[in-house]
Amino acid sequence: MSLIRRSPKRVFALVAVAAAALIVPVAALAWGPDRPTFTMENPAPYVTFNSITNNGKVGDERNFLRIRESGTGEYINQVNFEPGKVYDVSVYYHNNAATRLNASGEGIAKDATLKIEMPYVIKAGVNAALTSTISASNAKPTSVWDEAYGKNNTNAEIALRYVAGSAKFVSNGAINGQTLPDSLFTTGAKLGFDSQNGTVPGCNEYSGFVNFKIRIDQPNYEVKKVVSTDDGKTWVDSVKAQPGSTVTYGISYQNTGTNQQDDVVVRDMLPAGVAYVPDSTYLMNSVTKGKFEKASDGITTVGYNAGSYQSKGNVFFKFNAKLPSKDQLKCGTNTLVNTARVSVNGGYKEDTATVTIDNECKPVVKYTCDALGVTVVDRTHFTFNTKYTVQNATFKSVTYVIKNANGKVVDTKTSNGTSLNYTQTTVGKYTVQATVTVTVDGTTKTVTSDACKASFEVPAQPGNITVCELSTKKIVTIKENQFDAAKYSKDLSKCAETPVPPVTPPTTPPELPHTGMTENIVAITGLGALIASIAYYVASRRALNQ
Repeated sequence: MSLIRRSPKRVFALVAVAAAALIVPVAALAWGPDRPTFTMENPAPYVTFNSITNNGKVGDERNFLRIRESGTGEYINQVNFEPGKVYDVSVYYHNNAATRLNASGEGIAKDATLKIEMPYVIKAGVNAALTSTISASNAKPTSVWDEAYGKNNTNAEIALRYVAGSAKFVSNGAINGQTLPDSLFTTGAKLGFDSQNGTVPGCNEYSGFVNFKIRIDQPNYEVKKVVSTDDGKTWVDSVKAQPGSTVTYGISYQNTGTNQQDDVVVRDMLPAGVAYVPDSTYLMNSVTKGKFEKASDGITTVGYNAGSYQSKGNVFFKFNAKLPSKDQLKCGTNTLVNTARVSVNGGYKEDTATVTIDNECKPVVKYTCDALGVTVVDRTHFTFNTKYTVQNATFKSVTYVIKNANGKVVDTKTSNGTSLNYTQTTVGKYTVQATVTVTVDGTTKTVTSDACKASFEVPAQPGNITVCELSTKKIVTIKENQFDAAKYSKDLSKCAETPVPPVTPPTTPPELPHTGMTENIVAITGLGALIASIAYYVASRRALNQ
């Protein structure tokens, strides 16, 4: 891109490609570039375009692009574009070379071309420029340009559309009335006199106009989403409904712009938990003559292509959907927002409708008997311990039913807590079943379970037994339940005293008689030992007999 100086206000702008929006501040008689000027009396001595300042037809030729509302008034440099209206655009071209130069060819413009640049879209409040450029390969300067302006005073975008085939020559030559090609708005179209060959001789008689029309469109449309609980008799933006009920959704589209809109696709996006009712879609438009007709499914998935609609054209869809059931909703207020989307020309608009469901939930009530344990205190005393769960209810008591081995109820006890001390003296085996009692909203409820059933036993009264007390080696009598193998033994022989075997006196071997003192002493000594042995033996026997 290059910067071009514009006169007289020297406004700088970007030179854009064809159909790009060239938007600049308003500059009256904005043209360029600066160049020498001439008069009708003193034309240019070389090929140059639109540089005479006193042309009887157009005045200052540098202002060669002008516009007006179609068929009304004079051509001017500034208009206010209104959607739906058509505007005439006029471009004047004149090779200012003196007539005398034509004979030698020096004054004839070669490759003369006209190019128009105008915005495709103008945003709200913007004053946009239409630019006309005339060029020739042997002109000085090579190109000259001028601008006219159109302002969008609406609050939405507008689009400029060339009216196809409307670009025509107005000329004294053979090209008068001929149509210019659409390249006029891209690479440019050849000018001429005898034909569209780019050859334009110098002098006023070879000048001409290129006139064309543009239409101002404002592509726009409205989308409206509604809902009904009475099968479409009444449509509203928001409604209250019951869980699990069926509602009817409606979607309307209207082309509020000035041009036809094609491939209008209508799609509905259901909120979570809401289900489309198959085979329930209907549409109404001008084709159906204002009556609902069956339409295929798909509006809640890929969407429905409703076709083409001219300005003010519209279509209305309706279909049924089932709301979530009570157990699918949270407690309290549930707000379900449904969105409709209509897509046109790559863009889309959306609108929503709301369904409100009040889901009143009672608190979850829970009461269970979770476990029963039996603790043995002694032979006839026991403690029952019950575990339970109570939620959004009031615990009242635990009842214990005791049955004997034959299944007969022998006792019933009630506790206001989680445990009960119980006494049973009758020998036998028993079962106990715990039942939890609660109140729910003033109503008494009971609950038990297999986990709240247990067994216990009352053993027989223990008898007496004779045992050996190991620590004393004495035989004693104790209660059978007092027996401790570490202290007692039922083997009474462990308390018998170990007997002491008798001592046999030594036998004196016989000797031959001796005489003399020595023999007497020995004899006396031997007799004493014998007497002592006999006495010891007698004493030991007495001890054994005691």
